[in-house]
Amino acid sequence: MPTIKHDQQGLDLEIKDARVIFDTVWETLDEEIGHENLRFPKELILLGGAPGAGKGTHTKFIVQARGLTCPPIVISELLVTPAAQKIKDQGGMVGDKEVVGILLRKLLEEDFRDGAVLDGFPRTRVQVECLKLLVDEINKLHTEFQNTPLATSFRRPTIHAMVLFISEHTSIERQIKRGKEIAQHNQEVNETGLGQSLEQRTTDLSNESARRRYRVFKEQTWDALTSLKELYHYHYINAEGPVEEVEANILEELQYQSSLELEQRTYDRLRPLPLAEEIIRHARQELVKRLDSYELEHTDKFIRVVDLLQTKFMPIIERHALSGRSIVTTEDPLFGDPLALAMLIDIFSERGFNATVDKRIHEVPERVDLTTGVIHVTTKAVYRIQIQFKGSEIRRG
Repeated sequence: MPTIKHDQQGLDLEIKDARVIFDTVWETLDEEIGHENLRFPKELILLGGAPGAGKGTHTKFIVQARGLTCPPIVISELLVTPAAQKIKDQGGMVGDKEVVGILLRKLLEEDFRDGAVLDGFPRTRVQVECLKLLVDEINKLHTEFQNTPLATSFRRPTIHAMVLFISEHTSIERQIKRGKEIAQHNQEVNETGLGQSLEQRTTDLSNESARRRYRVFKEQTWDALTSLKELYHYHYINAEGPVEEVEANILEELQYQSSLELEQRTYDRLRPLPLAEEIIRHARQELVKRLDSYELEHTDKFIRVVDLLQTKFMPIIERHALSGRSIVTTEDPLFGDPLALAMLIDIFSERGFNATVDKRIHEVPERVDLTTGVIHVTTKAVYRIQIQFKGSEIRRG
């Protein structure tokens, strides 16, 4: 019990510290930039993970998967910016307050309006609390401006927390491998004078240092990351496998979910329209039911349609096997019945083809009334049916 009490007291203090830190940063931004210019990204992807989990490797893929055009924001790189260096030159430490201040200013840049990937944030419970306060403020701005001309600049934020997890053994192995590769690269640069040297992490040079870095992550950052599970869309990614496998896991986790990302009014407007995946899910079963009903309930018509496809359509389709596309024109009165056309489309679908029908009405002169000069015409329906399928794999040289 004493431990729990101590942890709760520690958390309470961190929450109070976060409130002080965030309020100070927010008030400064509001005063310097202006209330109407506090325009933050529509989407934030919080990317965390153990050393060697592949955050740097996968950030580009995540940005592409979400359709973002801006580079990821790497927190460790922000800490060597002029703003952070000025703090260090003055003898200060780049703590939570400085990290939050520098990050919020970065997020206000126009390039990040649609979204941003944050590599390495949050890392502490104070930073988690500051993040919660930021999201609260963005939501307040959304409410404040939603019925104004500035509404599109203050959208409801979508937050994804993505954690790439690997075991201690894998983490150490990857850190050491990275260290050896960087050391070899830097040696080649020194010897040839070509290229640029890469930063060499001291923790990548020994197993013990790499192990210590992993354990610091588990003891300090892991708690902050897992706390996000109760707050935002949380994605736990197994990053043990090869790059392609991990990227497939990421893509599956980040599938578009309109109910989570659209404004409520927009979502309600679109909700009556079914999702493609919902239609696809039951399409095969519905197709089978329809075909069986044709056979059982409309046997004669079904036989006529099948015979027509077999005798007239298939020879034409076979002649276009290389291209995978053929067009058949027919005036057969059978297709004057909409049910016959439905049968045609369903039969082709069941056989692996995609058929579309274009019906056109033509007027044909029949006779002229010599007394009145009126031309009497008859109409006929012409059906232009396009059939597409996977063409031959054979390619001509």
